[in-house]
Amino acid sequence: MEQSKTGRRPVLAGFGASALATLLPDPSRSQTMDRAADLVVTNARITTLDRTKPEATALAVRDGVFVVVGDEREAMAVRGAGTRVIDAGGRRVIPGLCDNHLHVIRGGLNFNLELRWDGLRSLADAMNRLKRQVERTPPPQWVRVIGGFTEHQFVEKRLPTIDEINAVAPDTPVFILHLYDRALLNGAALRAVGYTRETPDPPGGEIVRNERGDPTGLLIAKPNATILYATLAKGPKLPLDYQVNSTRHFMRDLNRLGVTSAIDAGGGYQNYPEDYEVVSKLAADGQLTIRLAYNLFTQKPKAEKDDFLRWTSSARYGQGDDYFRLNGGGEMLVFSAADFEDFRVERPEMPASMEEDLEGVVRVLAQNRWPWRLHATYDETITRALDVFEKVDREIPLKGLNWFFDHAETVSDKSLERIAALGGGVAVQHRMAYQGEYFVERYGNRAAERTPPVARMLEMGVRTSAGTDATRVASYDPWVSLSWLVTGRTLGGLKLYPEANCLDRETALRMWTENVGWFSNEDGKKGRIEPGRLADFAVLDRDYFAVPGEEIREIESLLTVVGGKVVYGAGDLAAHGPPPPPALPDWSPVNTFGGYNKRASAETDRKYAFAASACSCDAACNLHGHAHARSWGADVPVNDGAFWGALGCSCWAF
Repeated sequence: MEQSKTGRRPVLAGFGASALATLLPDPSRSQTMDRAADLVVTNARITTLDRTKPEATALAVRDGVFVVVGDEREAMAVRGAGTRVIDAGGRRVIPGLCDNHLHVIRGGLNFNLELRWDGLRSLADAMNRLKRQVERTPPPQWVRVIGGFTEHQFVEKRLPTIDEINAVAPDTPVFILHLYDRALLNGAALRAVGYTRETPDPPGGEIVRNERGDPTGLLIAKPNATILYATLAKGPKLPLDYQVNSTRHFMRDLNRLGVTSAIDAGGGYQNYPEDYEVVSKLAADGQLTIRLAYNLFTQKPKAEKDDFLRWTSSARYGQGDDYFRLNGGGEMLVFSAADFEDFRVERPEMPASMEEDLEGVVRVLAQNRWPWRLHATYDETITRALDVFEKVDREIPLKGLNWFFDHAETVSDKSLERIAALGGGVAVQHRMAYQGEYFVERYGNRAAERTPPVARMLEMGVRTSAGTDATRVASYDPWVSLSWLVTGRTLGGLKLYPEANCLDRETALRMWTENVGWFSNEDGKKGRIEPGRLADFAVLDRDYFAVPGEEIREIESLLTVVGGKVVYGAGDLAAHGPPPPPALPDWSPVNTFGGYNKRASAETDRKYAFAASACSCDAACNLHGHAHARSWGADVPVNDGAFWGALGCSCWAF
């Protein structure tokens, strides 16, 4: 077969069942096979998601696709002298996870610059890490915490104050982005970006000021995140070779979590093709460890149609290969149709020009047979967009275009019926796991019970899949999403959903695997472990189907395979995976703290719970207020009733 430009063989596709059967090994005729398998995995508990054969104990891969899924005898029958054999140690194996909405291209450019608070259980621990990174970061570089966390995950249930940030970072600029509602800047960061009492508030944002009119360091998205984007963009950037290294580290951390594919949703300040240079280079060099289907996100208000006219004339939908391919337009199609997901403020009303603006772009896409995705938080926005889609459909049938809405937290049954009738879908993300408390505060518990109504979508037959919307709002950890889908709880522990809107574990896993294929127009190519599909899978460190619901969030992969190639190994399977390159620059937070922070054990949780109840961190303690970082970071607990060492109070401000 002809080699692709990246050196990978194309996947087998388009065969009927009988034709495919002639290509796949059968134990009775294995000796007649032309070539042996490249990889065999044995001693596994494999969840195939193939309803005709839901469980297996071994698998074999050749040319990047599964050729045997069965038992050890069947898999070893296609072993040859050069076959790599891996013993999974009786662990659970699942299809590789596919994120339906991830800003991996943009996030990769900056991953090595960012200190991650994702998964940390205490603000004190977060501030301890901030202080340590400040000490390592040379001028004029910044320390950045860019989303992926919520104050509700901390036992203290709060964000740091500006004074606390200034205390640990008097001279190094610090930028902390919390969801898309606010950013915290210390004095050094304010000086670096040039915000003074003379700086006017930009449209759609607020620079909070003190009684003298000086900026305090708090930026508020009001009513959109443009001020947060624009301020972050003022920070130093990595050179090209460092951006390549940074993107590789981001992909490796995704592999650590069992992610093998993603649909990239574009993003603000991400221009095509200029900002795709890094990922294009990795694709050309065969160094992608995540399969990427990317959407093009318009960047210029009032010039959106021009963007899509230019792109549809210069690029072809679907161009690329199984590792890197164009997936259509969105998630931003026109700025006038993009509502904002900050549940701390009232629902925004889209302007009267929305329908006309959106129709112009949708017509361009439909005429060129480009699918699209559209960011829409509220049913009011979805209803108006559907009016446009139905109007275009009457003249240019949308049948066969895999278009869909993103997010859809408050979508109604009526809108779901209209989506299904037009052949569309809904891509949900776990933003409510991070923002559910704010939604309940504004709209009440009853309204939050179907945000979004995932179980109802599936019941109605609407195309539905799951993802994260990482990195600037929620984190990229798929296991937070899977826990949220199964338990209905936020990271802060709030029970959002009744059992009727929660999913069983297999259904939730399908949301992250086979269901995503339709959204990238790869239905039938991946998402299951069965012969003929792309050989993407993960060996988990614990059994997803057996651990308590809250422990789902702690799952990692010990071995991740993409296209039959091992891209990540850990624990007793570490020797099977490639070692990571050192993160560049050498002071990168990745070299000290890694990426996503998984809790070590249930004992750690009990420690945090005890400290929170003893210290009452949501109110200042009697000795040091809220300044607990040094004691949280201590190795030896001290029990004197006032100074609790590793379980309580100390002061990070000296």
